[in-house]
Amino acid sequence: MPKGVLSIEEIRKMAPEERRRKLAELRAELARLRAQAQRGSLEKPSSIRKIKRTIAMILTVEREEAKQGRRA
Repeated sequence: MPKGVLSIEEIRKMAPEERRRKLAELRAELARLRAQAQRGSLEKPSSIRKIKRTIAMILTVEREEAKQGRRA
Protein backbone atom coordinates (compact mmCIF):
# COMPACT_ATOMS: atom_id res chain seq x y z
CA MET A 1 0.00 0.00 0.00
CA PRO A 2 1.21 3.52 -0.69
CA LYS A 3 2.33 5.84 2.07
CA GLY A 4 -0.59 6.95 4.22
CA VAL A 5 -3.06 4.32 3.06
CA LEU A 6 -4.54 2.15 5.80
CA SER A 7 -6.95 -0.76 5.97
CA ILE A 8 -10.23 -0.43 7.84
CA GLU A 9 -8.96 -2.86 10.49
CA GLU A 10 -5.92 -0.67 11.14
CA ILE A 11 -8.13 2.40 11.44
CA ARG A 12 -10.50 0.71 13.91
CA LYS A 13 -7.54 -0.32 16.12
CA MET A 14 -6.26 3.28 16.38
CA ALA A 15 -6.97 5.47 19.36
CA PRO A 16 -9.29 8.43 18.57
CA GLU A 17 -6.51 11.03 18.95
CA GLU A 18 -4.23 8.94 16.71
CA ARG A 19 -6.98 8.81 14.05
CA ARG A 20 -7.41 12.58 14.18
CA ARG A 21 -3.65 13.07 13.83
CA LYS A 22 -3.56 10.69 10.85
CA LEU A 23 -6.55 12.48 9.31
CA ALA A 24 -4.70 15.81 9.49
CA GLU A 25 -1.59 14.22 7.92
CA LEU A 26 -3.63 12.70 5.09
CA ARG A 27 -5.41 15.97 4.36
CA ALA A 28 -2.06 17.76 4.15
CA GLU A 29 -0.72 15.03 1.85
CA LEU A 30 -3.83 15.31 -0.33
CA ALA A 31 -3.33 19.07 -0.66
CA ARG A 32 0.31 18.49 -1.64
CA LEU A 33 -0.66 15.89 -4.25
CA ARG A 34 -3.37 18.13 -5.69
CA ALA A 35 -0.83 20.93 -6.04
CA GLN A 36 1.51 18.55 -7.87
CA ALA A 37 -1.35 17.51 -10.15
CA GLN A 38 -2.01 21.17 -10.99
CA ARG A 39 1.63 21.62 -11.99
CA GLY A 40 1.56 18.38 -13.96
CA SER A 41 4.35 16.78 -11.94
CA LEU A 42 2.31 14.06 -10.23
CA GLU A 43 3.79 10.62 -10.91
CA LYS A 44 0.91 8.47 -9.65
CA PRO A 45 -2.52 10.08 -10.05
CA SER A 46 -4.10 7.04 -8.38
CA SER A 47 -2.50 8.08 -5.08
CA ILE A 48 -5.04 10.93 -4.80
CA ARG A 49 -7.93 8.46 -4.96
CA LYS A 50 -6.32 6.14 -2.40
CA ILE A 51 -5.74 8.95 0.09
CA LYS A 52 -9.30 10.29 -0.38
CA ARG A 53 -10.64 6.79 0.27
CA THR A 54 -8.54 6.45 3.43
CA ILE A 55 -9.80 9.84 4.67
CA ALA A 56 -13.37 8.67 4.06
CA MET A 57 -12.76 5.45 6.01
CA ILE A 58 -11.36 7.40 8.98
CA LEU A 59 -14.35 9.76 8.96
CA THR A 60 -16.74 6.77 8.77
CA VAL A 61 -15.15 5.09 11.80
CA GLU A 62 -15.28 8.41 13.69
CA ARG A 63 -19.00 8.76 12.92
CA GLU A 64 -19.73 5.15 13.87
CA GLU A 65 -18.05 5.63 17.24
CA ALA A 66 -19.86 8.93 17.82
CA LYS A 67 -23.20 7.22 17.13
CA GLN A 68 -22.40 4.38 19.51
CA GLY A 69 -21.47 6.91 22.20
CA ARG A 70 -24.87 8.62 21.92
CA ARG A 71 -26.81 5.34 22.19
CA ALA A 72 -25.04 4.07 25.29
